[in-house]
Amino acid sequence: MVLLSLLVVLLALAVSGLHSLPWFVNVSESKGPGTVLQAFTFNCSSHTPALELLHVRPPTTFFNTPSLAGREGIYVAKVTLSSSARLDALAVNHYELRLKYTCGNRAEEASLYVDVQRDPGRVQCVGRFFSLAGEIVQVPEMVGPGALLYTLLIPGLEVQGAQMNITSAQDPPNFPGPFSISEKGLLRAPSQGLKGQAEKVFQLQISVTFGQGQSCKGMLTVKVLRAPSSQVSFLNKTQNITIPENLVPGSEVIQVQATGFDLRYEICSPVPSRLYSIGRADGVVRTSVPLELTGTLGTGAASTRLLVRAFERLQPWASAQLILTVNVRPVNRWPPRCHPALLVTEVPEATPVGSVLSTFTCTDPDSPDTNLHYQLRLHSPSHPASLCLHDRVLEVNTTLDCDTPGAYFQFAASILVHDSGQPQMTTEVPVLVMVTPMNEFSPTCAPRTFRVREDARPCTLLGSVVGTDMDYPRNSLEYHASGGSTIFAVDRLSGEILLLGPLDYEQQRSHRLTVLVIDHGQDRDPMHRRSGSCTITIEVEDVNDHAPECEPPFQELTISTPLGHNVEVTKMSCRILQEPQRLALSYSIVGGNSQSRFRLQGATLVHNDPVLGPPWPQQPCTYELVIRVADAGSSSPHLSTTATIIVHLLPWRASTTATSTHRAIVPSRMIPQLVTDTEIFWQPEPWFVVVLTVTSAFVLLALGWLLRKLLWGLAQVLQAPRKSGKALLLNSIQRKERSTEGFMETPRMEMSQAASSVLSLEHFDDKAQGARTGRDYLFDTRTRTQHWL
Repeated sequence: MVLLSLLVVLLALAVSGLHSLPWFVNVSESKGPGTVLQAFTFNCSSHTPALELLHVRPPTTFFNTPSLAGREGIYVAKVTLSSSARLDALAVNHYELRLKYTCGNRAEEASLYVDVQRDPGRVQCVGRFFSLAGEIVQVPEMVGPGALLYTLLIPGLEVQGAQMNITSAQDPPNFPGPFSISEKGLLRAPSQGLKGQAEKVFQLQISVTFGQGQSCKGMLTVKVLRAPSSQVSFLNKTQNITIPENLVPGSEVIQVQATGFDLRYEICSPVPSRLYSIGRADGVVRTSVPLELTGTLGTGAASTRLLVRAFERLQPWASAQLILTVNVRPVNRWPPRCHPALLVTEVPEATPVGSVLSTFTCTDPDSPDTNLHYQLRLHSPSHPASLCLHDRVLEVNTTLDCDTPGAYFQFAASILVHDSGQPQMTTEVPVLVMVTPMNEFSPTCAPRTFRVREDARPCTLLGSVVGTDMDYPRNSLEYHASGGSTIFAVDRLSGEILLLGPLDYEQQRSHRLTVLVIDHGQDRDPMHRRSGSCTITIEVEDVNDHAPECEPPFQELTISTPLGHNVEVTKMSCRILQEPQRLALSYSIVGGNSQSRFRLQGATLVHNDPVLGPPWPQQPCTYELVIRVADAGSSSPHLSTTATIIVHLLPWRASTTATSTHRAIVPSRMIPQLVTDTEIFWQPEPWFVVVLTVTSAFVLLALGWLLRKLLWGLAQVLQAPRKSGKALLLNSIQRKERSTEGFMETPRMEMSQAASSVLSLEHFDDKAQGARTGRDYLFDTRTRTQHWL
């Protein structure tokens, strides 16, 4: 017992709180007071919990109030059997305990179900026989010798077996003879009977021994009653009755009545009675099984002869008999049974008229030989003439075409079968005929032409192919591009044609695409498919998609113009290489034309120097002109490019010193010279750039410190006499002029003017180099006047 309790407590520790209820507990009826039925734990840290037993169903005192113990918020509760517990599975085998758990303001209720299990090894000496008063049996004095008077039943003895003996004295003159009891508890009258023992009382003390020395003792008192003088009889000795066969088991057939005192009734013949039973106290004859004349009982149920006996309860020998004949009348109870009981079939739409759908076979369970009547009933929306019934054969009556408008794809009907019984019974056989389409026509599509711009992007929708199919379902089609085109694709379901790759009007202006149209889902065989095709023409619209290109894209020129004359600087050579047919180009200066000294005449750049215009500069000027060249055709968009022309403009000066007697004629128009400058660049590796950058940073830090030391020396250099600087500049100019003589062929007049200009450059005191062009020039630090070399 202690080990079982510990096991229950350990199992209960896995339960957290009362929310795990309800529990179902099985307990043996041999368990006594103090047995732990259920243990569980729950948490209640902030309050003192309480556990109550609200009620027990059925009411009993076998269960104690649940005990509660614990600390630090964890409590263990136990439900045990009380000291008055006497469990008996034969008396009560199920109890419901309603428990209420309270923790502060929170309260919960749950149920504990206790099932009492039989203990085969336990014998219970309970009942009136084992009480102090004992059991009392009343028997009439007319019982025969050795008649059965009483049966002692003790739970558990049928398993273990027991020995029963009458231990009290039974000697005459008090007893007519000894009573006897068997091992099965059957108490019988003495062999002399009880005749003449009326009004006598015999007390028998009976000992029951079982198991290993276990025994029970009880008292049985036998009272002998005087035989009554009443007479048992029926009014009629025979009786006939007719009943229908459709009575359910337990239905009342007839109630027999006899005269007498405290009567009981029984069927003496046939024994056992399969078809009928009789109420022992009220004499009501009832059916025991279904009375089916066509069933397994056969014709034996049509007429049954019963021998009914009525007797007094205390004097069974006082009796009377009645012959009861029960006739069963057949009843039309069952509707016809048909095969098939439900018809669901599929037929192709090309099924010919007169084809047999099914043949119905029906029988009447009540009368197999009866004639049955068949009737076809059609239901909407089926056509009235779609199906027909010839006797028991269902046939197709019209053409089942699914492709015509308003066609039906299923026909609902029912077959009504009537029998000839009373009452008439009817069976309805539902019929559902589904028509499956057949693929009879090939799909078609019309050729179409689509136009698309040359600059259309991929995934552009060009149009849709529209296919048609006369089969049902209409236009259940798939589209495929034949030939494996890589530029166009056809959507499989919608037929939309999409652009996949770039188009080039100059390479191909028209494309032809063959679209294959295939139907599907239009035949009961999914592999039976038809196809058609059509040609789609796709015309490409020309789009201006190439910008002009100039050769060269960069020019650097040096010119010198007399006052009031226009000089043609250069003529641009631009064209569209990919589209040589486009010749219309427009030219415009979009940058660098300060003071509007340049203008364009078509592709020719002209220097414009009006007489009344801005004053002529005294030093060379550089103009970096940006020329925009655009496509001037009718197509759009208009694409453009830019070309850069750097023009070095030398001022025009008249010579005042004659170098010879030959008078040079100054040409009115200067011929521009093209100077080509080739730049060689070096692109190092990335790692070398990083190393060079870090090294340069350290070098700059070192130079910064040295720069401060050199400031004083530089200040003295700047204060040196200007004459020495001017002489140095003049020598440099002379060397520059001599070096240019071999590179450029300029008029002698210009050279003499340049030589004479050297004499007038004494006011320039410094020399520098152009940041954009790289050319040298002189300038006056006081007036900021410049002179290009």
